[in-house]
Amino acid sequence: MLNLFSVIINSNTKTMTSIIKWNPFDDLDKFFDDEFFSSKRGKDLAVDLYEEGNNLVAKMHVPGIDAKDINVSVEDNYLVVSGKREEEKEEKDKSFYKKEIKSGSFERVVSLPKSVKADQVSAELKNGVLKVVMPKQEEGGGKRIEVQVKE
Repeated sequence: MLNLFSVIINSNTKTMTSIIKWNPFDDLDKFFDDEFFSSKRGKDLAVDLYEEGNNLVAKMHVPGIDAKDINVSVEDNYLVVSGKREEEKEEKDKSFYKKEIKSGSFERVVSLPKSVKADQVSAELKNGVLKVVMPKQEEGGGKRIEVQVKE
């Protein structure tokens, strides 16, 4: 990894006053963390994807979203989770200092490492955590299946 050091030298005494480690990739990360990019990439929908027995399991945190507002589907070797977050109606007596909770629609597409039996996929929403269980299969399915999210 490329690391550069900035040295600040006091011009009067010609002594080094501090060393600051600089990583140029941090600036690039900050650029792509911008709201324009992060909403497009589904960055707010972090996913854990793992194998458990004969299943692939995906978990996502979706606090404050009702099961009826979440769409889950499996198409080819991709899991697609989409939905919408309703915006709270602003009350006139509130003066916000920050308003970071995003509203609107979201989508996350996750590439699956193995083929799954799309017609046997189940999804459950409990305490703000969406758990999608996908039974593995030997051959690719190649069709789109919508999954009902249970509460």
